[in-house]
Amino acid sequence: MTDGRTVGVLGGMGPLATADLYRKIIDATPARRDQDHLHVIIDADPRVPDRTDALLRGGEDPTPWLVAGACRLAAAGADFIVMPCNTAHAFLPQVQLEVTIPFVSMIEAATAEVARIVAPGSPVGILATSGTIAVGLYQHALERLGLRPLVPADTDQVRVETGIHLVKAGQTGREATEHVLVGARSLVAHGAVALLAACTELPIILHQEDVPVPLVDPTAALARAAVAVASEDEAIRQFGLNEGMRHAVQS
Repeated sequence: MTDGRTVGVLGGMGPLATADLYRKIIDATPARRDQDHLHVIIDADPRVPDRTDALLRGGEDPTPWLVAGACRLAAAGADFIVMPCNTAHAFLPQVQLEVTIPFVSMIEAATAEVARIVAPGSPVGILATSGTIAVGLYQHALERLGLRPLVPADTDQVRVETGIHLVKAGQTGREATEHVLVGARSLVAHGAVALLAACTELPIILHQEDVPVPLVDPTAALARAAVAVASEDEAIRQFGLNEGMRHAVQS
């Protein structure tokens, strides 16, 4: 691992989610000593404007902030970037145009893992911010893989968002989990055979033992993808990088 590519983490959205990703990168790395771990550069700027607010309510565009952070990572020596915020991936096409190093997509990494554990055509529940759901980030990715996305009803989505905001406020106890479980249980009742914890705050409070179907953690999927790409194995093919990004990672 010591000669692998340097991972850039474009974080701060939110801080706990960024710390969670770094911990999961460490856990996913086959290491016996400090020197076996990856070189990881983290740019965590919590001032990035709210992504859901920008998508749904005309709030400030976070794109310039994301570009600035990504450029700092490139200048610091990162070979590729991972971004532990699902909703921010809605802005990724514009950001990538301004940045010379590639991103590894959390959306692609997570949905690839889902496709490996469920049958073709299966219904998969999405627990995420309203912004992520509104722009169809996971719906489109699941449909491309031949799966059927399910999203919470509006009233259940309010509860999911409440749980997310509690985590952002530092409240990671059972109250936050119970809010999210309202949406999770409804999705399972409507046929979901797996669930995506598709907001990076959710894996902090929602765990496999909380739900009766497989729960996919996109943060963990992204961590595994980052380790695989950094160690130069076949993950470049597995995790859905487009041709330009693949060339950039391989160069």
